[in-house]
Amino acid sequence: MRVRAKICGVRKAEVIETAIAHGAAEIGLVFFPRSPRNVSAAEASALAAAAPPETVVVGLFVDPADETLETLLETVRLDMIQLHGDESPDRVAAVRTRTGRPVTKAIGVAGAEDLAAAEAYAGVADRLLFDAKAPRADARYMPGGNALRFDWRLLGGRGWPVPWMLSGGLTPDNVAHAIRASGAPGVDVSSGVESAPGVKDPARVAAFLAEVASF
Repeated sequence: MRVRAKICGVRKAEVIETAIAHGAAEIGLVFFPRSPRNVSAAEASALAAAAPPETVVVGLFVDPADETLETLLETVRLDMIQLHGDESPDRVAAVRTRTGRPVTKAIGVAGAEDLAAAEAYAGVADRLLFDAKAPRADARYMPGGNALRFDWRLLGGRGWPVPWMLSGGLTPDNVAHAIRASGAPGVDVSSGVESAPGVKDPARVAAFLAEVASF
């Protein structure tokens, strides 16, 4: 199988160039002020413009208001919306209709019960993203990019009616194992290819994508 790869939380055009050169199919732009990977509309517009037409530009949002989405879509090329908050299935469907963009819904996973809850989104989202569930009791809580992982074997052998990706604690050193354990058709990495929070390391990006390319 050919595994699809996404580099998320990009903030530099050079990183996009590296990602594309080594086979990334998608890049992600984060619109969440508390994240070290957050970008402004102006920054996002320039980054999206640096991506070739065949590269999918994904905008990551956390419980966004309609006005936020509409304002950004006026100036930023976003080919897909990723919802990484507490959005209900109805909200996912509404965002999809309102923006006219396909929607990925991130599902926080700690145990098998979280996969059961994900089934409600399979009929409304265009894609699911299974990420490690972050502890909300932590004052530093972030909905993603925490370098946390879950038991990837929970996904092994399980089918979904929509495409899906694996995320959470992936690195160049473990992504091959993660793909084998989960059967993931796609992987999404952020903190695992960074030298510091929000700072992508081109060498780690290239190494990660080289591992993915072996599938």
